[in-house]
Amino acid sequence: MSKTVAEINEKIRKGQVVVVTAEEMVDIVAKKGVEKAALDVDVVTTGTFGAMCSSGAFLNFGHTKPRMKMQKVWLNNVPAYGGLAAVDVYIGATEVPESDPGNTVFPGTFRYGGGHVIEDLVAGKDVELRATGGGTDCYPRKEVHGFFNLKGLNEAVLVNPRSAYQNYNCAVNLGSPRTIYTYMGILRPNMANANYATSGQLSPLLKDPKYRTIGIGTRIFLGGAVGYVYWQGTQHDPSLPRNELGIPRSPSGTIAVVGDLKQMSTEFVRGVSYRGYGTSLALGLGIPIPILDEDLARSTGAGDKDIVTKVIDYGRNYPEIEGKPLGEVTYAQLRSGKITVDGREIPTSPLTSYKKSRDVANNLKDWIRKGKFLLSEAVQPLPGPESGHKFHGIELKPKSES
Repeated sequence: MSKTVAEINEKIRKGQVVVVTAEEMVDIVAKKGVEKAALDVDVVTTGTFGAMCSSGAFLNFGHTKPRMKMQKVWLNNVPAYGGLAAVDVYIGATEVPESDPGNTVFPGTFRYGGGHVIEDLVAGKDVELRATGGGTDCYPRKEVHGFFNLKGLNEAVLVNPRSAYQNYNCAVNLGSPRTIYTYMGILRPNMANANYATSGQLSPLLKDPKYRTIGIGTRIFLGGAVGYVYWQGTQHDPSLPRNELGIPRSPSGTIAVVGDLKQMSTEFVRGVSYRGYGTSLALGLGIPIPILDEDLARSTGAGDKDIVTKVIDYGRNYPEIEGKPLGEVTYAQLRSGKITVDGREIPTSPLTSYKKSRDVANNLKDWIRKGKFLLSEAVQPLPGPESGHKFHGIELKPKSES
């Protein structure tokens, strides 16, 4: 049994498509089996909603009068990168105001940063712009100060070089005697709690684990609007060990995504503060998986009990890049509210909202069912397990004396 994306799109146009969420597909495969599920279902929608630190937006302000080359730029006092063309800037989600005390008084609160600027723009709020430049013959103005909003921008494009991590660590603190503050949240000593990320059986890259239908040009749900995959994400590593379903047992693939910020919604784009760590952007992202054959029916039907991840010590092993994982747990165990490591029962907390992830999958399902969203075939799939593509740390060399 096989289908094509073109055939599925024709069903969408005619209103005949059978589309279900990844959560629903788990039950369908369990009840009907892989072969029948592959025949009955055309599209499975996925979803995740959580912090994606490698997020940011390119903004174009249009030209001032007289013209200006903006070199130093601040948006609501948050530095933006101005090393582009005259009035193009990039605001990163993890950037904080220069006046922010950071962790001077530990742990810092990091109440506002680039992710919050992006949320404010999506919310339609006015944002303060300050910019300076050295002045040139063609761009003589040296300073500008005022307020703008999203509608007034020529272009506002969300561009994330790394999103939707395929699986992620379960974090505990075994190696530090004090409470630590990380991008995986607050971790108390002696493994008093465990935090985990991704939406498990709803998570996009876990449903097509070998990236057969995901790659450059894949149309996705991004921040409440239509977005696209434009490359493999930074730190993409398909080479890691996988289970019998081909699902990685630890953090593996990532995607780079792009979308029109003007079409997005604060329901799925939110600034985030991590006590003692910094700021980020919580983003809703979903990918439709076309059920082209039984193999894709099987992987989309994998439930939380079929997906495992590593338990990692963020007190020492993670920051020092040493030691081994403390164990392996399923997402069913994580979502139960407790796991067992070395005979000890540890309470768990998710950093990804399962409810909002479900909302993403249901919204995408509704778009497809109503004929508002067609599937796209990737121009080039992401590098897969057999590609030889790996993520590794940079090896710095001493400066040559020659």
